[in-house]
Amino acid sequence: MTAVRDEDTHFGFSNVRLTDKQRLVDDVFHKVASRYDLMNDLMSAGLHRAWKDALVSTLRPPRHRPFHHLDVAGGTGDIAFRVSDAGGPDTKVTVLDINGEMLAVGRARAAARHAHDIEFVQGNAESLPFPDRSFDAYTIAFGIRNVPRIELALKEAHRVLKRGGRFLCLEFSRVDVPVLDAIYDAYSFNVIPAMGRMVTGDGEPYRYLVESIRKFPNARAFAGMIEEAGFVRVTARPMTGGIVALHSGWKI
Repeated sequence: MTAVRDEDTHFGFSNVRLTDKQRLVDDVFHKVASRYDLMNDLMSAGLHRAWKDALVSTLRPPRHRPFHHLDVAGGTGDIAFRVSDAGGPDTKVTVLDINGEMLAVGRARAAARHAHDIEFVQGNAESLPFPDRSFDAYTIAFGIRNVPRIELALKEAHRVLKRGGRFLCLEFSRVDVPVLDAIYDAYSFNVIPAMGRMVTGDGEPYRYLVESIRKFPNARAFAGMIEEAGFVRVTARPMTGGIVALHSGWKI
């Protein structure tokens, strides 16, 4: 068995150099960008829409005062469009994603309805290109597990939030319902890569996405990481039998 070096991390079930992970993740999303939203619908049977709606309902962007929101790893705009629609006329959303192909999809989608209230920025979650205390809220949906240094991304989230700002993270978690866990595993490892191969011509990116879910900390452990980054009143709300969890924290 090969020993894992201190500078190693995981890429799915494989061990890779920490400095190589971002490039490998970028390659995955380069391959899936054009079909990303379609595959989300197919893989989750549309449930990802309800999960994202729950995130925005929890956020409750105000309708009668200025609100500046940051959505990280949200290149295609799914969360940004929901926040913009839920907020008032003074709601401004900044989308940050490290992958240019994902951002191109989002910009194209935004052109018709959200050209003036959503800004798309290419950048790294581990080193955000924004001043301290710039945003009223920060969201990241199904993206934190792809960040090589999660603890740095969490600290950056805390840094750019104003006092009283809210952090919300929607991420896959651990199924906690007997029988459903076995069904979910069988579906994830057998159906999803095959579906990806059929729709996009390449199943390997989807095998990585499935494996990355299994390597992500459970909800309690991730809540601890959020607290270590400086957030308070941290909660984790499981949904759909624990398939996903909605994590919340506040900066005071």
